[in-house]
Amino acid sequence: MIDRKIFFTLVSSVTVSGFLVICTLGQSLRQQKIEAKSANSVQELERTECIVREYDGKLGVFRGDSPVPYRIIDCNVSLLSDYDREQLSEGIVIGSETELNAFIEDME
Repeated sequence: MIDRKIFFTLVSSVTVSGFLVICTLGQSLRQQKIEAKSANSVQELERTECIVREYDGKLGVFRGDSPVPYRIIDCNVSLLSDYDREQLSEGIVIGSETELNAFIEDME
């Protein structure tokens, strides 16, 4: 009788432990997939090139050949120096989202 109880206790323990290990591995794989996807998205954003130029008296951030900016920065262009206004009229090429954020900080 005692041997039977020990056997079923061991079988139950092994079953529960196996279930926990499988669940933990599944969560780990899921987390790795999420991290891989987000890393790819961040790299794509970092490589995105854009052009900053004047748009209706403010700064417009343009992607590609679009005539409409995808982002408008509330910065009064008339308050900038002549050199900065000249650069903005030609368009300033920004290589990444990080550089764009630094540029915006400098302008504000």
